[in-house]
Amino acid sequence: MTTISVTIISKNEARNIKDCIESVNWASEVIVTDQFSTDGTADIARSLGAKVFQEEWHGFAKQKNIAIAKAQGPWILSLDADERVTPLLRQEIEEVISKENACKGYYIARKNFFCKRWIRHGGWYPDYNLRLFRKDAGCFEERAVHEKVVIEGTAGYLIHPMAHYTYTSVADYLKRLERYSRLAALEIPDRKSWTCWHTLTLRPLFTFMSMYLLRLGILDGRPGLFLAVSYAYYTFLKYYRFYEKDFDEE
Repeated sequence: MTTISVTIISKNEARNIKDCIESVNWASEVIVTDQFSTDGTADIARSLGAKVFQEEWHGFAKQKNIAIAKAQGPWILSLDADERVTPLLRQEIEEVISKENACKGYYIARKNFFCKRWIRHGGWYPDYNLRLFRKDAGCFEERAVHEKVVIEGTAGYLIHPMAHYTYTSVADYLKRLERYSRLAALEIPDRKSWTCWHTLTLRPLFTFMSMYLLRLGILDGRPGLFLAVSYAYYTFLKYYRFYEKDFDEE
């Protein structure tokens, strides 16, 4: 069978890394690039047969590209530690990469769970991301946040989703929102046509309306309302930090 390498980056992911690696124990190899975790993440990964490499933090995209560079297989499946590959998705992956006319990469949907609840609306599903690709045809585009894979060639879509157990609590979510807003502010292009009033009022309002009404977040009940409000706040915060040049990590 065509070999596939799974790549994962981690820092203090002891809670997640075991389930993640066990969901891909059928792969030819699992590469974990760990940022000197202090909770035993690296030891857990090694005990499960993963190849673990310790690396200082270089940013999300570069960190993932470092992991890819260490992989030996012609196909890469890039995962986050809180993601899981289901048996149906495994079967589909093995089928598509064995075809002679396989695409250079494939988008995989994610079932995103917020506080153990699957969020079906508000743009949270199907949430396609290009995660399966040929090593010689793709890599992560280096940017501060919301990194994505770019490939040379055609891309297809898989049917079966992976499970993504993101944000185990509201506190966890708000902590990461704080960090991501700083990183996102770095990526906002400096356009003279933008006014502070416009971006700090209308953009957050549009974010809320889009998630809660246009994308039917209202159907997810209280979690849908919370996510729409918090995404609006995130939009406000990243533009406010852009204007204030508040980019430094705390």
